[in-house]
Amino acid sequence: MTDKPLGFDTLAIHAGAEPDPATGARQIPIYQTTAYVFRDADHAAKLFNLQEVGYIYSRLTNPTVSALANRVCALEGGAGAIACSSGHAAQIMALFPLMGPGRNVVASSRLYGGTITQFSQTIKRFGWSAKFVDTDDLAAVEAAVDDDTRAIFCETIANPGGYITDLDALAAIANKKGVPLIVDNTTASPYLCRPIEHGATLVVHSATKYLTGNGTVTGGIVVDSGKFDWSASDKFPSLSQPEPAYHGLAFHPALGSMAFTFHSIAIGLRDLGMTMNPQGAHYTLMGIETLSLRMQRHVENAMKVAEWLEKDPRIDFVTYAGLKSSPYNARVAKIVPKGAGALFTFAVKGGYDACVKLVDSLKLFSHVANLGDTRSLVIHSASTTHRQLTPEQLIASGAAPNVVRVSIGIEDVADIIADLDQALAKATA
Repeated sequence: MTDKPLGFDTLAIHAGAEPDPATGARQIPIYQTTAYVFRDADHAAKLFNLQEVGYIYSRLTNPTVSALANRVCALEGGAGAIACSSGHAAQIMALFPLMGPGRNVVASSRLYGGTITQFSQTIKRFGWSAKFVDTDDLAAVEAAVDDDTRAIFCETIANPGGYITDLDALAAIANKKGVPLIVDNTTASPYLCRPIEHGATLVVHSATKYLTGNGTVTGGIVVDSGKFDWSASDKFPSLSQPEPAYHGLAFHPALGSMAFTFHSIAIGLRDLGMTMNPQGAHYTLMGIETLSLRMQRHVENAMKVAEWLEKDPRIDFVTYAGLKSSPYNARVAKIVPKGAGALFTFAVKGGYDACVKLVDSLKLFSHVANLGDTRSLVIHSASTTHRQLTPEQLIASGAAPNVVRVSIGIEDVADIIADLDQALAKATA
């Protein structure tokens, strides 16, 4: 097209996809196939030896799914990416090449409740562990990193509270300690933030949310910056040393900046099987074409709703970082200059019972365990998505019993506010 770097909107439409060479189809086809015919035995051997890039079996790679991974990679400014079956799968896929029995990840205490459970409980079955730290306390983060730490993990805009993380500060600690910074960029999307530009090594997404944008797909993405030196220490033997699970190939010495991506395909997807289906990838590709347009409206609406809520006497507080009253407002210009996203919480006077009444009284809002939809969504996190947490964890994660989480959609903002107004009237009567 041009030798100039392409703009975000152009990449969102064109990256990762060319007209189909067989038919000339402009939209990327859904390659609904399990396997791919090899030209001959030599071609097959080269594919399995990673001497040639191509398609073997759709658990590993698929043209539609690869187009999605390449598009998100371009939007995030990465070197390589893989698509997988869900956001939770993306988190495991990001950790898998790095971790081992006895190793740990230092994680933000402000994370989606499902992630806290995955990190505090499920990964123990792999022999891994997590240390949860308030990432605003940089000294505590640094102190938590020990000889067995293999990554620092955070969210750009924390779910549910909408708190903004100082990615540059965490990246500085990660660099000092010689470990990668993994950033979940789901709630910001690459339109609002590109964590690699702030020092992140890996970026994960739940493609289920803003990337697709319409509540039809479950999917995940892992993007590698290609900038981390996996061979600088002996901490990452799966990448720096001969890998017994793949014919003794030393991925980083052999593949350089693409080592993490190829390891994730050749071993991660091969053995964990967290594969994204091509039809889901197709839906997400179509969703990304309008990502910037949707995010602009999401942010615009969220700001107006948060300002209205903050002035309402029935509300105790609002956590939206776009508000000047927010302690995180100063980070907006640095981390998310196009806006503070559309996810936040607010506390209803009357506590837990009032929150439940509010949720039950809303009509335009959908009461669902999701976010990032074109529709406005609401949930009472303490009784649903975060209910598995302890009372202390609920407060630390921003999901206290007296707050509800909203994901502001792209409807007419007057209608969103009117729905909240009538529901608040019933909840606080």
